[in-house]
Amino acid sequence: MTKTILTVDDSRTMRDMLHLALTEAGFRVVQAVDGLDGLEALDAAQADVIITDINMPRLDGFGFIEGVRKNDRHRATPILVLTTESDTSKKQRARDAGATGWIVKPFNPEKLIDAIRRVAA
Repeated sequence: MTKTILTVDDSRTMRDMLHLALTEAGFRVVQAVDGLDGLEALDAAQADVIITDINMPRLDGFGFIEGVRKNDRHRATPILVLTTESDTSKKQRARDAGATGWIVKPFNPEKLIDAIRRVAA
């Protein structure tokens, strides 16, 4: 069965890159432009894995992760943070909010796919 990935990123270029890499790997991709859009898309997307940026307008990645974790249906959905940030305190804050993993941009498509397959198992 095809896994669905919800990507949440305000950069159109990054959304396009993720869409290309993930669809080529056989995933179904649902995209959101920021944290609020991601929360709105969450139930309809029925995502197996979520990939989110941290720095976004309207609702940042931390708020988005917290919102996902408050939803009983998505409490256990793996969330990978994909961001330019590499600060240890931000990584810890994301972990505390409920993030499963952290990947620094620019991303290697093969490593991202491997990470998705590991957490979606």
